[in-house]
Parts: sequence; structure tokens; C-alpha cells
Amino acid sequence: MKPGSDDINTLSRRDLIRTAGAGALAGVGLAMAGTVTSAQERTGTVDVERHSVEMPFPLNAYVVEGEDGLVVVDATLTNTASRELRARVDGLGKPLRAVLLTHPHPDHYAGLGNLTEGLDIPIVSLASVNDIARRDDAEKDAVISSMFGEEWPRNRVFPNDTVGDGDMLDFGPGLRFTVMDVGPAESFHDSIFVLEGSAPAAFIGDLVYSFMHPYMADNTNPEWKRAIGRLRSELPEDMILHVGHGLPVTPAFLAWQEAYLDRFEAAIKAADWSDPETAQAAVVTDMTAFLPSDKLLFFLEQSILPNARRLGMTR
Repeated sequence: MKPGSDDINTLSRRDLIRTAGAGALAGVGLAMAGTVTSAQERTGTVDVERHSVEMPFPLNAYVVEGEDGLVVVDATLTNTASRELRARVDGLGKPLRAVLLTHPHPDHYAGLGNLTEGLDIPIVSLASVNDIARRDDAEKDAVISSMFGEEWPRNRVFPNDTVGDGDMLDFGPGLRFTVMDVGPAESFHDSIFVLEGSAPAAFIGDLVYSFMHPYMADNTNPEWKRAIGRLRSELPEDMILHVGHGLPVTPAFLAWQEAYLDRFEAAIKAADWSDPETAQAAVVTDMTAFLPSDKLLFFLEQSILPNARRLGMTR
């Protein structure tokens, strides 16, 4: 990788506070996303390369390049995407020291087998992330294998090294991370890997969706909002947050994510659940008014009924 220049991939605090209201924020963010031409940036003296795929839906993994090695964060979903990620790693000519897994959703762990094929390296996660990924894999396999066919990896592997909150991970110069255990949030258990360096940066999985509709079908939105409150108080305001879906952001964007979750819950409560099909359509209409985009819209659609049941609106 070549040394990066100005960071044009990040939706910054400055960009966010220029606008007022969630709808305006969405319009600005989507316009900015359309101007992005690079997926590489510098974090201190470390290169961070975003491996972004669009099929079957927008999704990121990250390659962090230190002085004499690499660390990858998350592993994508499909055979094609994860093999391309491995080819990208091999092309850099430095050894892959480790893979870090942020949370137990299959679009982040399913490609681990292809990414690490033939390598004896640590695949690192919180113990709970590892346990949940293993626990739910058979259920995910039953659903996703029929959806993606030959693109669904059959050689799935799981973390082989677990860590805890506050642990320090050292994989060589430029590849030092601190673990944050977030607990249940977007998924049944989430974590953050904070990259040490002169510029604060962190890999936060799906704790924020960068102007895309989030997956909320795990039905943990109350815990997610509590996690957002914690992160808003603890993360430096100029930290770059590398997200699982979309462009990097700063912690100011956490307020937008919280507003999305609040709007979603309000839309469910406002719908007429005497006709569940009409009620679900009303929620989609309301949320696409809040965020006028179809990116990951099916995540939203999958999330309505579980949350409606939690809120007591339907059985």
C-alpha cells in the first residue's frame, strides 16, 4: 500500500454538525458516499485498507498493515469476497499475523476459512463472540446455504484464541490493539478493537451503520442504545470508527444511529397492527423517509416483526 493522503473516506464530526435533523444528515452522508474514490487511509504510521464488497450487499473487512506484518479485521460472507480478501493480503507480501472478529454475525465470520486457509495463525475474538458464532452456525447454515448456494462457504472455521475486556494484543510494530467488550448491542455480543497509534482509530463492527439500514432482528435494541451511550462518553471525538457497512465515521455519528433506533421503535408503535402486513409496510415507509436509501433495506424488513413482538404490538 502507498502512504495515504487526506482522509476522504470518513464522515466526520464537522460534516455532521453542519446539518440539522436526521433527514438532512442522511442526505449529506449519501452525497458524500457517492464521491469516495479510495478505500485506503493512514492511521498514524499504519495503513488501513478497507476491503469493501457490494455483492450480495455492502460489507467491509479491513487489512491493517504494520511494518512487517498484517492483521485483518472480519472476514466477509461469501466465497468470492473472502477469497478476494485473501488474495489482497497475499499481494501485500507481508505475513498475516492474526485475524480479529468483532461479532458473531455470519457476514463477518463465514469467510474465515478461506481467509486463513493453509495458515496457522490466531483468529481472535471475545469468548462470548466465539461461543455465539459456534452456537448459532447450524441455524445460519440452514437459512443462508439456500440463499447463496455455492457462494456460502462450507469450510467455515471459528476463533481459536479468545480475549477479554482491556486485553492488549501485540502483533508487531503498528499492529497493537486494545480490546473493548461492549456486550449485547447490534448482535448478541459485540466488541471493539482499538488500534494504537498517533491518530485514534477503532474497528467497531456493526455498532454503527454508515447511512445504511441496520440489522435489528437479534432484538437487542435496548442494549444497543445503552452501548451507544457508553461509547459516546468514552470514545475520543476525533477517533476514526471503521464500520462493517459503509464509510468510516467519527463518534459524533453515534447520535444518528441512536436516532435511527428511536425512530424505528416509534414507527412500530405508531403502526396499526390489526393488519400486520400493512403495519410492516408503514414502518418501512417511515424509516425510508428518515433514511432515503435502499441500502440494506432487507435488514430493516427482517427486523420489524421481532421488535414488534418485543414491544407487545403483535404476537
